[in-house]
Amino acid sequence: MIRSSLVFGGLTMISRFMGLARDIAVSAYMGASATIAADAYNTALSFPNLFRRIFAEGAFAAAFVPAYSRTLAEKGEAEADRVAVDALATLAAITVVITIAAQLAMPWLMQLINPGYMDDPAKFKLAVILTQIAMPYLPAMTIVALLSGVLNARGRFAVSALAPTLLNLFMLAAILPTRTPEAAATAAAWGILAAGVGQAALLVWAVRRAGARVRFSRPRLTPEIRKLIVLAVPGAIAASATQINVFVSQALSSQVDGARSWLNAADRLYQLPLGLVGVAVGVALLPTLSRAVHSGDKAGAQGAMDDAVAFSMALTLPAAAALLAMPFFLIDGLFTRGEFRTFDARATADALFHYGWGVPAFVLTRVFTPAFFARQDTKGPMWFALASVVANLTLCVVLFRVIGVPGLAVATSAAAWLNVLLMVGTLARRKTWTPSAGTVGRLGKILFCSLGMGAALWAAQTFRADLEALVAPLTFPGFGPKELAVLAASFAGAVLYVALLFATRAVTPGEIKRSLRRPKAADKSDALPPDAV
Repeated sequence: MIRSSLVFGGLTMISRFMGLARDIAVSAYMGASATIAADAYNTALSFPNLFRRIFAEGAFAAAFVPAYSRTLAEKGEAEADRVAVDALATLAAITVVITIAAQLAMPWLMQLINPGYMDDPAKFKLAVILTQIAMPYLPAMTIVALLSGVLNARGRFAVSALAPTLLNLFMLAAILPTRTPEAAATAAAWGILAAGVGQAALLVWAVRRAGARVRFSRPRLTPEIRKLIVLAVPGAIAASATQINVFVSQALSSQVDGARSWLNAADRLYQLPLGLVGVAVGVALLPTLSRAVHSGDKAGAQGAMDDAVAFSMALTLPAAAALLAMPFFLIDGLFTRGEFRTFDARATADALFHYGWGVPAFVLTRVFTPAFFARQDTKGPMWFALASVVANLTLCVVLFRVIGVPGLAVATSAAAWLNVLLMVGTLARRKTWTPSAGTVGRLGKILFCSLGMGAALWAAQTFRADLEALVAPLTFPGFGPKELAVLAASFAGAVLYVALLFATRAVTPGEIKRSLRRPKAADKSDALPPDAV
């Protein structure tokens, strides 16, 4: 499971850092509070993504992956692929209908999603047009999500991890030739659509190369699909609940010029550990845990969860410490250029700080959810997510009035921690999983190492001017002292953290070697095939 997580996370890292490059370019070309283009573009990108997370990821992951994995193990490839064909047809049909309806109703939907845009007719009109252009990204990504599940269930993680890279490539290619913020936003919207088509084509090729016989067909409500729908509805509600949190934040932020762009820039950084760690571990854990649960291997299920929690926190807690220790240093060094001003960087950093303490909860939600999905329990996460929505709604409305945009980040992080506490309590009460003594001890050491690294990074931000002067002789055109200072501090912090891990024996070289070693023949069901990449 750790090997698969490292493969998926390592390849996702390529996409995430390209996404960071994309967002830096977007910020430089479109700005934030000074133009209407950035907020309109971020709306166009977020709206189809909202439905993608509800249908393609939330409901799909909850129901399809365990069902496909079980059918593949019990009835063979032909029967599993038949289930995948029917699931693909059904989900694609649903999302196509949603896409067409949303495009037709977009002027009215925009009033609901971003009421603050009504005060600026030009921004409102641009947001409507760009979102209509980007909306077909939804059915394309539905195909990507389902076919990624087919590959992951077969132990192949590389292509699905690399597919998001196409979005960044297409959008960078679309934005770079433009000359005005509005032209860049329009080009980016078309880039989103083109990337969706390209990603779907890539996954179709990868599935066929893997030997799966998954094709497009007309929708059929077979008994298996009816069962998947019954299981998927709670998953969709759970994912919807999470997206309601996002929706509320976006609706409130639309009342402040540039706030959507500030939250998007902060989102890029705090989502890095979620994408690199939380999603990677969750994707690798679900099929591993499903096999252990269905075979009655309680020790294997306990070990998989212990490893997933310890491994994910070993990579997440230092990331959270960095976001808490030097938020403005990071944002200013990465984003302040072109139309993105220092004022925007400070506003973004204020939000990023409060997302920082929520990062472990965001990741743990992804790690704990498979413990329910592997047992075909999709209702538990649904109720937990709904509880977090109530908390988020209350906190958003109250804190936005008190402290403004940072209050939205506080509400999001607090709601995520509530979700995690509910999950952990339920798993313990059901005697499904509680952390072993060894895992608790290891988590304590990881926390200590992360705090040590965070203290060093706080010092780097405090003495930022001295650090920039130190690296100034190494600068070159387009890469000045502030960019180099951020890289130097981040690299030094990473080295210090690894040294502390080894010094406290939170991680040992032997454990790293064992986790990277290819399993023996008896364990090949969990291994990545030689041609996975």
